[in-house]
Amino acid sequence: MSQAQSPRPFRFGVNLMTSAPADEWRAKCRRAEELGYDVILVPDHLGMPAPFPALVAAAEATERPRLGTFVLNAGFWNPALLAREVATTDALTGGRLELGLGTGYVKAEHDTAGLPWGSPGERVDHLRRTVDELERLLAFEEHQPQPVQKPRVPLLIGGNGDRMLRLTAEHADIAAFTGARSTPGSRTGQLEPLTAEELDERVARYVGLAEGRKEQAELNLLLQMVIETDDREAAVQPFLEHLPQLTVDQILELPISLIGPREDITAQVLALRERYGFSYLTVLEPYMEAFAPVMARLRGE
Repeated sequence: MSQAQSPRPFRFGVNLMTSAPADEWRAKCRRAEELGYDVILVPDHLGMPAPFPALVAAAEATERPRLGTFVLNAGFWNPALLAREVATTDALTGGRLELGLGTGYVKAEHDTAGLPWGSPGERVDHLRRTVDELERLLAFEEHQPQPVQKPRVPLLIGGNGDRMLRLTAEHADIAAFTGARSTPGSRTGQLEPLTAEELDERVARYVGLAEGRKEQAELNLLLQMVIETDDREAAVQPFLEHLPQLTVDQILELPISLIGPREDITAQVLALRERYGFSYLTVLEPYMEAFAPVMARLRGE
């Protein structure tokens, strides 16, 4: 295992991506809580729910889960305005907020919003400035509004590149890995999955950069598929056209794909923690129900 000698307890999050009227949204959040999810998350994409009001509504509908952005596109945000949103949301959710940040990876969204895109290096620079400014503003006792959580709202940073991993190692309480990279030249955010060996290298790179931290960060992985089935090969057939560079066997071996009988998926999750140190796993909304029995098994329920 890549970090601590004894494994961290599991945490499980679900990323809610589909807009809904108030009653339906709150019912969906209550269902996530009933199923046992530890964190209700909202992404930051045009065409999806606005993160902060959606999380406030989730807090009103639930009692136990933490609430997080997964992840904010720093390019959409001015740091001073973001500090106001973070502090207000933390206060209105009773100190349940976890702030997830990334550089953004969908150029078309920036074009639609009339916002500059910038090179990969420029986007990382902006994210670093955003992190630094948030830490400065929210630590300032006279800043209003004030967040509930002290010394700060927990920070998750998501990314795989060397500069992103360095920033994560320096600042983040939670290091999030997508298990995928942006497809070169894509305007729409198309992603290419990392193989198990490539993810080994990225996690090892992060762990090396994080040496000397007083407290080790929690490691998160975003899972792209959770499919319970006795016919694994048939289950991945629909995805072959979207991943032409991969064979059926290679898709089945991807760390971000949990496909098979329930007991095999449970074993896969345990293996992700053992091999990489991933103790915090996030599933996408379409797989919220499918993953729930696996969570129950892992908790011995």
